[in-house]
Amino acid sequence: MQLGLKDKIALVTGGSYGIGRAIALALADEGCRVAICARGTGQLETTAAEIRARNVPTLAIPADATLAESARRVVDTVVQEWGGLQILINNVGGGGGREARAVEDVPEEKWVETYQRNALTAQRFTLQAIPHLRRAKWGRVVAIASVKGKEGGGRPWYTMAKSAEISLMKTLALNAELVRSGITFNSIAPGRVMFDGNGWDQFRREDPERFAQTLNQRLPLGRDGTPEEVAAVVAFVCSERASLLNGACIAVDGGESYSF
Repeated sequence: MQLGLKDKIALVTGGSYGIGRAIALALADEGCRVAICARGTGQLETTAAEIRARNVPTLAIPADATLAESARRVVDTVVQEWGGLQILINNVGGGGGREARAVEDVPEEKWVETYQRNALTAQRFTLQAIPHLRRAKWGRVVAIASVKGKEGGGRPWYTMAKSAEISLMKTLALNAELVRSGITFNSIAPGRVMFDGNGWDQFRREDPERFAQTLNQRLPLGRDGTPEEVAAVVAFVCSERASLLNGACIAVDGGESYSF
């Protein structure tokens, strides 16, 4: 299938690692010019080299995306270098870690930090990108949320933040002025996705027996997902083929979640 993405200009936040890296590479495979931002310069440069190996231009921008000033700086860098922006993938996020304490004893700082990392970072990058998407008269904004944000459960500080991301995309998708200028807003809700160094990888290493039990009991497919499986869906959502897809929250979870 031809996705119609050749020469589109894309920015992937948190694009050096895990799901973000896989999305950046998937868009590069479709011929996009791909900018990525991340805090760690080593992995950032490694992923940028992988993108260049696809024979497409790339920008690797060191930035802590959670800082208020980073969204403007990163978006401005992409526009100054390439003259515009058409695709934004809000991938930066995080769950604030697991907690042994009762929920009422979890400090407010954890709730605030998690909300900042997920919802507010997506909000800032989206608002910085919208004027450029308007000028292009074509745009795709995709938030990488979570099935927990779609149906509830899990760590409440994380679920609340991811629900806010999904709500942001849905609300913007209902704005006729924006979407009639050619911009769509959608969310992707991954379930359990395995990659080196993430929480599920740590769980697998620390307690392999219990990890195997959860695969059999909680996941219909009997396995975790991969970043590449999520990235393939994101590439389609960004494509010309997905022109009617607007305001959706798509679960990419192998049937793990219970919501329709």
